[in-house]
Amino acid sequence: MKRIFLFVLTNLAVVVVLGVVSSLLGVNRYLTANGLNLPMLLGFALVMGFGGAIISLLLSKTIAKWSSGVRVIAQPQNADEAWIVETVRRVADKAGIGMPEVGIFEGEPNAFATGAFKNSALVAVSTGLLQGMTREEVEAVIGHEVAHIANGDMVTMTLIQGVMNTFVVFLSRVIGSLVDGFLSKGENRSGPGMGYYITTFVLDVLLGFLAAMIVAWFSRHREFRADAGSASLLGRKQPMINALARLGGMVPGELPKGLQALGITSGVGKLFATHPPIEERIAALQAAQTPQAA
Repeated sequence: MKRIFLFVLTNLAVVVVLGVVSSLLGVNRYLTANGLNLPMLLGFALVMGFGGAIISLLLSKTIAKWSSGVRVIAQPQNADEAWIVETVRRVADKAGIGMPEVGIFEGEPNAFATGAFKNSALVAVSTGLLQGMTREEVEAVIGHEVAHIANGDMVTMTLIQGVMNTFVVFLSRVIGSLVDGFLSKGENRSGPGMGYYITTFVLDVLLGFLAAMIVAWFSRHREFRADAGSASLLGRKQPMINALARLGGMVPGELPKGLQALGITSGVGKLFATHPPIEERIAALQAAQTPQAA
């Protein structure tokens, strides 16, 4: 319930902020008596499309800590925590990025990396992952998450999401205006009619699904790169293969919606899955050349 409340509250806050920004910029006045003001609409679409994605990225670490109950290891309290912090430090050094914050959260096997900047990211692993995997396998998972950071995947995902959101907002309103114009031929009225609002709403939903498929496709692609990145950072691919095989036999932990694309578990539903099937990830690693240590 807490996760749902935080997710809804965060999205409402983002919508309010974007509404205020678009109002201050004047781009929310794209509807005129003579139809759409396309330059104004494009400005509105850019604010709504990229604004939400960028705000989510900037708040990603804070949201992750709140929604997943992540406890950042400021000072290791035992040998296991000391090992995790040192492992993240060592792998991050090999990847050429700044030391991320390291956290632990309660739950079934999972892990994620998030943050707006490569040199101030967050890597978090669940207690279920630590208890269910060997240290070598956990190290491989950490390498996978650090590879996400080094590859700039969080920023790239934000840009792709922003582009998709912008197209959805812009196209749905342009098509809505065209449909409304066709339906209102011969009528003497100013401003859009119900045809515009209904068409825009329907297209926001339909194009939103299409955009989600494209974003999910890229997310699946980056998982293969992160798997290969882990193998490269460790200098061998077998630990990541073993970690994936182990994960395939576990019940994956559920991350909050905003973090699902950041975890290591495979998604459900091919078109909307943020992760490829584990079998495909293992096969890709097995087919790859043996990496050299970074």
